[in-house]
Amino acid sequence: EYETLLKAFDRENEVFKKRVGKDRVMATYRSRVVARNHVAAFIKSFYRRTDMSMLEITPDFIKEFAAYLSTEAGLHNGTIWEKCMWLKGVVMRAHFNGLIPRNPFAQFHISPNVKEREYLTEDELKALMTHEFGDAKLSYIRDIFVFASFTALSFVDIKELTYDNIVEVNGEKWILSKRHKTKVPFQVKLLDIPLQIIERYRPLQEDNLVFPNLNYWSICKPLKKVMKECGITKDISFHCARHGFATLALSMGMPIESVSRVLGHTNIVTTQIYAKITTQKLDNDLTMLGNRLNQSFNNVSMAGQ
Repeated sequence: EYETLLKAFDRENEVFKKRVGKDRVMATYRSRVVARNHVAAFIKSFYRRTDMSMLEITPDFIKEFAAYLSTEAGLHNGTIWEKCMWLKGVVMRAHFNGLIPRNPFAQFHISPNVKEREYLTEDELKALMTHEFGDAKLSYIRDIFVFASFTALSFVDIKELTYDNIVEVNGEKWILSKRHKTKVPFQVKLLDIPLQIIERYRPLQEDNLVFPNLNYWSICKPLKKVMKECGITKDISFHCARHGFATLALSMGMPIESVSRVLGHTNIVTTQIYAKITTQKLDNDLTMLGNRLNQSFNNVSMAGQ
């Protein structure tokens, strides 16, 4: 009477698919389908079967599946973690619903071991902003990246940004909108630099879009050339602009709650991924502590032995 694993996976994927366009995106649904197909391929390869009962899912099954993803499927650790987490969701719900008496994931731990997200330092961002490009297209790509660095907007949010999203509050201009990915409202105060960029491209506006005719690949592929021309050797993707904003804001003392609100995250845990304590912030904080301690203990001398 117990449900099979792939049947449960398929059912949950169908439920998830109905939320696409509301509070979920198609890319996540596809990732779930890929995970399901990996599970099916693993069962066929390892057990010579087409499906398995939920009761047969053991800790060993999960360990073997993770090993299969690494060896047979050739996936990297971060992707293995992601696929295992989709499987974990299905199995955990079966356990909570009483379909299986034990939780096979209880003793299973796998680290995503995701490589450090690259970002531009303050000096690198200044070098990018002040560089004179001979190619107008590269200059435009630079401007879009800088705009993202000062607003923390994702590419799709910039692509969909309209002049209706820009409102005046107490004499200051703000972007008020919802994240395309999560539909979570976000608000960003437009500082001087992004305002300059908006004005620069105002004559080109179409359909009320701030930056019309944006195409992800036509921006992201030449971005490496932009960075190289500025002497930046890091592997920078467009998403690194958001990481750069978060890191810079946190290192300058902006509370993580505020950074999370600007980024439009649904969970502050997501923001903590960006919250790497930079050496500069640590240095500043310790210097500030040292100055205060020096003032407090200025007249205190250590007693001799």
